[in-house]
Amino acid sequence: MTVRIHTLSNGFRIATEHMPGLQSASVGVWVTAGGRHERPKQNGIAHFLEHMAFKGTKRRSALDIAEAIEDVGGYINAYTSREVTAYYARVLKNDVPLAMDVIGDILRNPIFDPNEIEVERGVILQEIGQALDTPDDVIFDWLQERAYQDQPLGRTILGPEERVQNFGKDDLSGFVAEHYGPERMILAAAGGVDHDEIVKIAEDLFGDMVPGKSMEILPAAFSGGEFRQEKSLEQAHFALGLESPNYCSPDIYAAQIYSVALGGGMSSRLFQEVREKRGLCYTIYASAGAYADSGMTTIYAGTSGDQIADLANITIDELKRAAEDMNAKEIERARVQMKAGMLMGLESPSSRAERLARMLSIWNRVPDLAETVEKIDAVTDNDVRGFAEHMAVQARAALALYGPVSDAPDLVNLQDRRAA
Repeated sequence: MTVRIHTLSNGFRIATEHMPGLQSASVGVWVTAGGRHERPKQNGIAHFLEHMAFKGTKRRSALDIAEAIEDVGGYINAYTSREVTAYYARVLKNDVPLAMDVIGDILRNPIFDPNEIEVERGVILQEIGQALDTPDDVIFDWLQERAYQDQPLGRTILGPEERVQNFGKDDLSGFVAEHYGPERMILAAAGGVDHDEIVKIAEDLFGDMVPGKSMEILPAAFSGGEFRQEKSLEQAHFALGLESPNYCSPDIYAAQIYSVALGGGMSSRLFQEVREKRGLCYTIYASAGAYADSGMTTIYAGTSGDQIADLANITIDELKRAAEDMNAKEIERARVQMKAGMLMGLESPSSRAERLARMLSIWNRVPDLAETVEKIDAVTDNDVRGFAEHMAVQARAALALYGPVSDAPDLVNLQDRRAA
């Protein structure tokens, strides 16, 4: 498999990876315009814009867009995160030019029809309502808000209902004009693809775009804090966030190995202690997330209201115990799990294309997989133990609780338990 990169004269970047033997391909455009690039009054507009991408262009109706891809057996979708918005398709290799044309069309020629805006506004409001009715979804938004208080990175991606109610055509067009410049776009394609053909098509579709003004974003600052909402639910939901390295930090691999050992699978410490030995929950896990300038290791669990105090306290105890006796065997098992998960996850062209865009946006190059594996292998047991000690005692913390949580200890008490 060969990765090739090309940059158009206007700054638009292209990355491809040919995967021999594949009859399909994944192609998309990743735009550095997500939730953290919104001003307060714009909160939710990046996600709204993603929805509107499929609602019609100067050349195609919403039905035309869907039929163009589905007539050839393909699939098209989009997503919004806090740092990017992505528009992508999976098609057979001979239909890559068509997929690129459709994606180019929805990015370059949206019409933002007022009637379609109203229809999609209703869809998004339903999505917000669904999220609010899903405790193990909404609790992560509340945790994010506490971790990054009064910052773009702390705001919900969907946006508040009152903002979504008021977005109009000018708001959408203005956000595109401000953020959808070629220098902030990456076209990534993987599978049965031809690099030279894709570069030529990309030049035709995007080569005439004019670079925009450079944009500064507010640096992230993990502040921490607590959110608690009492509600009559079957389960008490617990989410603890600890400040972690950003994805350019040399400590990122130690953080990821640590999170796998702590709560990344059935053999992990939290799963074994909290679920298998004590039966306090059905679901418990830890994961290490990262942004350009910050990161957060998150521990989530759901339990009954009368057991939430035990669960919270034992979780803190496990953080402390990990700092004291995490052994070489479990660190190596976590390392192998991490590598296997990464490599198995990259067996599809969609995952490969996603990786191309992500690596290019972070490093302005695409590291070879062997280089990434080498960095994972270079993490020593002492590196992980040192990171575990930092997480147990020093890392800033945020806490979100939802449901029958009156008996749950507050963040101050949990912090005292960490320090004891």
